[in-house]
Parts: sequence; C-alpha cells; structure tokens
Amino acid sequence: MADLRDFPDQAYSGVHHGPLQEGEWITLQDSKGRRHSVKLERGKIFHTTKGGIAHDDLIDGPDAVTIRSKGNVEYLALRPLMADYSVSMPRGAAVIYPKDTAQIVTMADIFPGAKVVEAGAGSGALTTALLRAVGIHGQVISFERREDFAEVARKNVTGFFGAEHPAWRLEVGDLVEKLNEQDVDRVVLDMLAPWECVDVVAEALSPGGVFCAYVATTTQLSRVVETLRAHGEFTEPRAWESLVRDWHVEGLAVRPGHRMQGHTAFLVTARRMAHGVQAPRKKRRPAPGAYGDDYAGPRRAEPGTGASAEQPVQTSGDMP
Repeated sequence: MADLRDFPDQAYSGVHHGPLQEGEWITLQDSKGRRHSVKLERGKIFHTTKGGIAHDDLIDGPDAVTIRSKGNVEYLALRPLMADYSVSMPRGAAVIYPKDTAQIVTMADIFPGAKVVEAGAGSGALTTALLRAVGIHGQVISFERREDFAEVARKNVTGFFGAEHPAWRLEVGDLVEKLNEQDVDRVVLDMLAPWECVDVVAEALSPGGVFCAYVATTTQLSRVVETLRAHGEFTEPRAWESLVRDWHVEGLAVRPGHRMQGHTAFLVTARRMAHGVQAPRKKRRPAPGAYGDDYAGPRRAEPGTGASAEQPVQTSGDMP
C-alpha cells in the first residue's frame, strides 16, 4: 500500500517527508536558539560567524539532523513548521503571527470545504493557514489593494505549498468594490478600516456565517464592534486578544520566561443572522457615559424606530 503521509502535489499541505530536496526551505538553529531560514540550492554555502555550511551536505539527506559548520559549531537542521515559515517569510506587509492565526482558524471555525473571503492578503501568512484548513475542496478568495503586497503574498504562498494552490484566488483591488460572491461561509478582514466593509460582507455571508476582524488599536476595535451592532443583523460581537508567555523549565527552576508575546492585535467575531432578521439586543446596560456627548460613532436604532434613528457611520477619514 502506498505511503499516504506524503502526497504534497495532491494534498497541498505544505508538509514533506523523505530526503531534503533542492528548493526546499529549512531552519538552522544554533545552541542558543537563534534560527536562520535557508533555501537549499546545490553548490551554495550558508555563511555564519562560525564558518560556512554547505547546502550539498544537507540535500538528499534526512530531515531533523545536526550539522557542523566549518568552525565546528553544531546546528540543528529541520524542515520548518508552518508557524516557523510564516514568521520568517519575506514581507511586504506585516504578518499575522501564529498565536493570532491559530485563534482565527479556530474561533472563526475555518473548516475543510469552506468558502472563505480574506482581505488584505498582506504577506500571505494567514492565507497559508486558511488554505490548509479549507483543503483542496474549499475556496479562499484573497483581496489585496496593493499590487506589490499581492506579489509578495503570491510568492510566499506558492513557496510554502510548492505550487499554485487550486483553492486560492488572489484579487488585486478593494474588497468593497470587487466582492461579488454569495454563500460565503467565513470572512476574515485584516485591514485598517474593516467597518467600511460590513454592509458588503453582510450581503455575501450565508446565514450563520462568521465575520472576523483583526485590528491593532482600541479605536479600530470600538468602531468595528459598534458598526456590527448598528447593522443589526449580526449577533453580539465578541472581542478579545491573546497573550503568550513562555516558561523556563530546568530542574527546580520553573518560572515564567523573560520574553512574552504580548499585544499584537484584537480579534472580533460575530455571526450573520438570516437576512432581514434582527439580532436580540444586549440586555446589560452600558457603563455610564459610554455613549455620552463625546461618543461620535455609529449607534443602533432604538426599538420601534427606523434606520434614521442611527447616527451616520463615520468614514475612516473622520476617525479620531
């Protein structure tokens, strides 16, 4: 029976087994934990302060080995995991880090066969995770306004999977202007003003579909949450951030590590209600002053009134 673990061309998993091949990326790590991403090419030498490492000494050899530089310093050589690849890939825009990627894939419930819309594509880090999650029978449609960023994303995603992924379509342009999809299962927005896309996204999402936004600042967080509430046909938004802290474990010396992955961004999720169906309103009263004279953002219409009861939603240019 064939070994089903390794069919990269068919499965498009980005995972490979067997001997290391020319053109593959590997990670070299020294005894202090410092990592270097290296693309294997015959005849090339990776130079370190402790001497060079010949690519030919790794090509056609096994994964997960140690190799010594010409200066007799030992390095660990491994094929990178997707998390390793995403933080070391060439960048146009900043990448979404693995701790947030994992939250998006899980909390937005990205599943095999899903139809997912993403904006913007950035450098392609999140795109690789979305494509692996939906598989070859799903669909990821990525929008990126900047053509130079789109080209970086295309190279990184293709480099990870080893070929053009059959489930991926990359569109250069504004999602608000170009999105004409229907029956979308999930929408993930990594952009400066995701609230500007809420109406368009609401038309594309299937009932029960998930809206997910990735925003860096509290001002953006407030605007996207309140816009979802003002729309009326999304469930109450949930907002959170994740913090990751390593631990030092050595005998009886067990303590938090000195470094921590702190704030990177906030995540917001909400479910699309059936078209024309209003979500139940929050019963808990907001804090005093939450919507006082200083608040100038969107507001939900009061019960029994029309849309005119809402304040106009500010554009990104009006954002404080």
